[in-house]
Formats: sequence, structure tokens, C-alpha cells
Amino acid sequence: MATSITTPTGEGRRGPSLGPDGEDTGRRRGALLHRLDLKGAPYAFVAPFFVVFAAFSFYPLLYTFWISLHRVELATLNVKEWVAFDNYVELWNDDRFWNALLNTFTIGVISTVPQLLMALGLAHLLNYRMRGSLFFRVASLVPYATSVGAAALVFTMLFERDFGMINWMLGLVGLDPVNWEADKWPAQLAISTIVIWRWTGYNALLYLAAMQAVPADRYEAAAIDGASRWRQFTNVTVPGIRSTIVFTIVLSTIGATQLFGEPLIFGQGPNGVTGGADNQYQTLGLLLYEEGWKNYQMGRSATVAWAMFLLLVLVFVAQRLIKRLRSRPS
Repeated sequence: MATSITTPTGEGRRGPSLGPDGEDTGRRRGALLHRLDLKGAPYAFVAPFFVVFAAFSFYPLLYTFWISLHRVELATLNVKEWVAFDNYVELWNDDRFWNALLNTFTIGVISTVPQLLMALGLAHLLNYRMRGSLFFRVASLVPYATSVGAAALVFTMLFERDFGMINWMLGLVGLDPVNWEADKWPAQLAISTIVIWRWTGYNALLYLAAMQAVPADRYEAAAIDGASRWRQFTNVTVPGIRSTIVFTIVLSTIGATQLFGEPLIFGQGPNGVTGGADNQYQTLGLLLYEEGWKNYQMGRSATVAWAMFLLLVLVFVAQRLIKRLRSRPS
């Protein structure tokens, strides 16, 4: 039964009265919840990403490093022999590693430089108002949407020695057929062609988005000063999208370091794993696969993986140092 409490004024009300201490406690609790909502909500929103990253990226990275310090075979993954840094020493003295590193570098340069230059030119053309511009923008993404397996298989048929279309076209102009798969530089050129075809349109759209963010008054001022279209491109467009260009260079470097599917399918069989009979186009990704899934040495395979990771870290540090030196006033 509720008890009616009579106040000094003679009015009745139900329930106890909240004194100053109760009001202060409620106010402090509300302020605390408000602060938690303001400061804690952002962390709650990003927490799922970090949980997934820790489970599927950070933990595998640490576990791979732990495996690289052991001698482990694929058939007996639960049996590990501690060898410390012996795998790294053996990898350093392995000629196949340096050959794969050199092939990764050359294929990366051959594919990245023309790819980014072509993407820059294509984006510059798409930046102008033209009929069917939407169609060309969508069409430039078709190679990127194509699976690497389908693209590599089609280009492998094009570069086939006896019945490929490329050698057929060379024969029309009186040139001898090229053994694209057996020779070093033709093989690397053919693999680079696949990479260029797949990624040029993607980078072009990145450049196009950056170009459309450049203020129009810069072009108007350059036009008033009498600058030609080429001068506007070199003096206004390129400096305006410099950060995007650096981003695509870093992204292409990461992709070149991890190159795997294109050379594997281009080899058309066992030679695809070894990068040809003489390892003439074996990349670091193929060497990793060969050590782990052909030679069954998971410790050495993990060592190659960490060598690739450290290589990317060095590239990132070098890029940051170059950027800092360029931004330093002379």
C-alpha cells in the first residue's frame, strides 16, 4: 500500500523525496554516460574491424613468423624443430631467392611503369567532356572485374608459340616466332602484359577521381596565362593529383611483390610453379608456393613470406623518407 506523505504546505504526494545528494548522483551518472557515449561510441563502431583484423591478419602474421623459426614439413605440421634463424640464413645464401627477387623487380618495373603512364593518359582523356564517357569509364573496369585465371589463360593462348595470335601477327610482318614461355625476357614481357591489361583501367579511374577534385580556377588561371593543354596537364593536373600517384605507385609495388597467379597459369603445368625450366620468370610468390607445396618445407615457405613482408616495409620506409626530403625546404 502506498503511503501518502504530507508536505509542509499540506499537499500530499507518493514516494520519498530526492534530496540534494540523490540529485547530484543522478546528474553525475548522466554526465558519465554522456561522456562514455561521446568517447566510447567511436571505438565500439571500429571494434569489429580490429577484431577481424587481429583474427585473420595480425595473428597469421605472427604465427607465420613463429613457423619460420622452425623446420616444419607440410605432412606433419604439428611436429616442429626449432632452428632459430637458420631458415633466413639459408634463404640469404639461396640463389633461387635472389633470382626470384630480381624477377619480381624486373616484372614489377616492366608492368608498373607503362601501366601507370597509360592510366594517367587515359584518365586525362576521360576527364574531358565527351560522348559516351560513362561507357568508357565502365569499360575501363571490365579487365579489373575479370578473374586473374581467365585473363591469364586467354593471354597464355595469345602468346602460345606455335598457334598464338601474337606470333601470327609477327609472321605477317616477316618476323620469326618468339618462344614466349621458354625465353626470359619474352616471358616476363608477356606476364607484364597481363598485369597491364588488368590494372590500367582501375588506376585510370583513381586518377580520374583525383583530377575531378582539382579546382577549376587553376585551369582557368593557367589558360589566361596562355598555357597549352599539355602545360596545364604537367603544371596543374599532375601536381594536383601527386598524392594519388604516390598511392598507386605503392599499391602497384605491393601487387608486383605478391605476383602469383599470372606466372603460375602462364607456365601451363609444372613449369608454372618453378617459373619456367630455368626459373626465368619465377617470382617471390611462386618461390613461396614451391617451397611450401612442392618441397613440403613450410618453415622455408614462411621465411619467404616474411622476406616479402620486410621488403614491403623497406619500400614503405623509403617512400616516406623520399617524401619527407622532398617536402623539406631547401
